[in-house]
Amino acid sequence: MNLLKTYPLSSFNNRCPRCREGKIFKQTSAYKFKGNLEMHEACPVCGQPTEIEVGFYYGTGYVSYAITVAISVATFVAWKVLIGLSFDIDDNRIFYWLGTNIVVLLVMQPLVMRLSRSLWLSWFVPYEPDYQNKPLKQPERINKDQAANW
Repeated sequence: MNLLKTYPLSSFNNRCPRCREGKIFKQTSAYKFKGNLEMHEACPVCGQPTEIEVGFYYGTGYVSYAITVAISVATFVAWKVLIGLSFDIDDNRIFYWLGTNIVVLLVMQPLVMRLSRSLWLSWFVPYEPDYQNKPLKQPERINKDQAANW
């Protein structure tokens, strides 16, 4: 089995969930801020549409929130183990952790936004290892005549 085609690595590398080969974002870097969330209309390899229905990516806010909470918990545990925390009135280490956590979250936010889109899409599109021989099901809630009509 190709290690790059495993679910976690394909999601972290922003690959198409159907074929796990094509890139779903137009830009490879998340830190080129102009257009870093622009996605291909369809996977360049298998043709899987990236927007299954209108407003499909509104749910990524919940995924992004869960990822940022997990990052915050991880930095808190790391801070507690490595530096230690005291909830004494004269100890300010909790505020230093808060500042560090804010900086970490701000730096990682472009990556988190792209990862949340990649994960969200992968939960609704199943992996098809034989995608070349299986026909692509078209999304039922997309009306091409009404595309970009708002």
